[in-house]
Amino acid sequence: MARYPANGLTLEQAEAITAAARAKGRELKLQPLTVVVLDAGGQIKSVQREDGSSLLRPEIALGKAFGALSLGLGGRELARRAQSMQGFMNALSDIAGGRAVPVQGGVLACDAGGTILGAVGISGDVSAQDEACAVAGIQAAGLKPDTGDPE
Repeated sequence: MARYPANGLTLEQAEAITAAARAKGRELKLQPLTVVVLDAGGQIKSVQREDGSSLLRPEIALGKAFGALSLGLGGRELARRAQSMQGFMNALSDIAGGRAVPVQGGVLACDAGGTILGAVGISGDVSAQDEACAVAGIQAAGLKPDTGDPE
């Protein structure tokens, strides 16, 4: 029987990221979060929308993860580029069908060698807090987060 190859994050890793990110949100007493985890091919591995999370949070979280994964840059760098390179980011948005959201809260999930395995997008609180939860989730899965800031 033919099988598809693994494409980055495993379901087990995605579930660990989601659980730890939500736990961090509860620890910080944040607004209800929505967590989206994508594999390296941009496919959804996990989506969880906490009770009370507003209507478009899944789309926003997906856009944060998709934007980061699309350019291989964390959300912080995407936000900087959105300010300094508006024409390029508008074109990216058009090419991506409006799915790329260039703000904090989209974090790349990498292995120890820096290979991108997927991305996490979180929406629900302020972007910096969303990002903190994504980082916590990625680290809890034993992976390295890339927020778009130099190490």
